[in-house]
Amino acid sequence: MKKVAQKGDFLDILLRSKKTVFSVKDVVLLWGDSNIGAVQVRLNYYVKNKKLIHLRRGIYAKDSNYNKYELANHIVRPSYVSFETVLAAAGINFQYSSHIFSASYAKREIVCDGAIYEFFRIKKSVLTNPAGIDQNREHSIAVPERAFLDTIYRSKDYHFDNLGVINWDKVFEILPIYENKKMNRKVEQYHKWFQSGQL
Repeated sequence: MKKVAQKGDFLDILLRSKKTVFSVKDVVLLWGDSNIGAVQVRLNYYVKNKKLIHLRRGIYAKDSNYNKYELANHIVRPSYVSFETVLAAAGINFQYSSHIFSASYAKREIVCDGAIYEFFRIKKSVLTNPAGIDQNREHSIAVPERAFLDTIYRSKDYHFDNLGVINWDKVFEILPIYENKKMNRKVEQYHKWFQSGQL
């Protein structure tokens, strides 16, 4: 474990971090302090003095402008943002939803700080496979092609508004991780519909 931060540096270390959302475990690593009780006391002090925001048990934010995708990744671990959240941002779906949709090991809906986070179950071998997951930021998020496939995995007869932005080579590169013959056939069908101009 690295050297424990000095008294005046604790808050500065958090504020200088690229992260906008922290778990207690994140803070332990950033501060180099394995005394979870002491870490918790300091965090509670910063919350009380309005230096940090307490979002839910064990999760804190620098301020109200925190990244909701980061929070989604912290609420349920492991998880990554996908489905309609990514499809809408990529222009594959035209209907916007304020919910944050993620893939995880369990299906659940959680309300936190006025926002709704929906998690859909994906089998472990797919959930932990990094193919098509962008992890180069402070959160994990599916690329559009992975979100497209995740959505078909969840809903076999899903209606997509615009498949013109899909990179089909990438789709067929990621598809084998699902190990699902019915899904393979469905993806082929979507591809044919797209090629024939039906989608």
